[in-house]
Amino acid sequence: MTHSRFDVTRRRFGQLIGAAAVGTLAAPAIIRAQDRTLTVRDPGGPYAQGFKEAFYDPFFEATGIQVTGVQGDHAPTGLIASMVDAGNYTWDGSILSDNAHQVLVAQNYLEPIEVTDAIREVPEQLRTEYLMGTDVVGVILAYRTDTMGEGALTRWADVWDVEGRPGLRALRRSAFDTTEQALLADGVSGDSLYPLDFDRAFAALDRLKDDVAIWWTGGAQTSQLLATGEVDVLPTWNARAQTAIDDGAPVMINWNEALYTFEGWGILRGGPKVDLMQEFVSFCAQGPQQALFTPHLASGPTNPSAYATIPEERAAVLPSNPVFFDNMVKSNAGFWGGVGDEANERFNAWVLS
Repeated sequence: MTHSRFDVTRRRFGQLIGAAAVGTLAAPAIIRAQDRTLTVRDPGGPYAQGFKEAFYDPFFEATGIQVTGVQGDHAPTGLIASMVDAGNYTWDGSILSDNAHQVLVAQNYLEPIEVTDAIREVPEQLRTEYLMGTDVVGVILAYRTDTMGEGALTRWADVWDVEGRPGLRALRRSAFDTTEQALLADGVSGDSLYPLDFDRAFAALDRLKDDVAIWWTGGAQTSQLLATGEVDVLPTWNARAQTAIDDGAPVMINWNEALYTFEGWGILRGGPKVDLMQEFVSFCAQGPQQALFTPHLASGPTNPSAYATIPEERAAVLPSNPVFFDNMVKSNAGFWGGVGDEANERFNAWVLS
């Protein structure tokens, strides 16, 4: 049987049309696969591995949605604002401190979080309309037991008791936290702390100022000060004190009257993958998932059910541990959002006076 040139050409045309049709049908699937990805900002360091094991990899296994964590600025408010303003989303979501999220909410840069059953398990003080808390950070009192003794300091007033508890002191060179510590030391109760009485706080700080050997400015510095014994007592973030302990330094953490805040996932307003981020955020609220980051981070999970699977030894160093969480004081990010700059100007001037 012979075929005309027209028949061959027609057959080839049909093959091309068929291939094109297959390609057209396949293209949406390819696009959908590409769309089922998320890029989120995390703080890097131990967070990167902890969140990979707790959130990113398990979420992909459960949903097929690929999550890539990228390290960003400590307080990425400016970057997020520029992304939303330009409609150019390098990130779909970000881990944010309570303070940073307050700034972004005030400027309408975050999406409201859809409240699911998993998110309802997170206590209300550890989430907001626009931030789903994942981890709790504590500002604690740390001291060396070789110079101060076991159980020597149990409250902030003990730091101010220079004669009864001699030793070299360090304080943070910032109005944040230091003001609260001064007021707690002066007898203000945790539930009456805000709004802060700055005049009373500075009067209390006046009484300790001459006995402060070092005004520290960074968390890594506090780990070093404790490890070397350059100071005997200081306030710092619990993870920084834990670093010194893990490295063998004779350091004890006092959780009573510790200040705490939380950080968590925020969703960039108007982004192309808000729905996927809502699904991811809900996934991260689950207690069993949060438990998986605790071997890497000395931050506490926000879902209390996480403690059912966290070893007791590890739970003892996490700030949201129910054993001591009720004796801690929540830092008020909303209050600081209105007075932070002015308070720090006053504080820095006072340190130099």
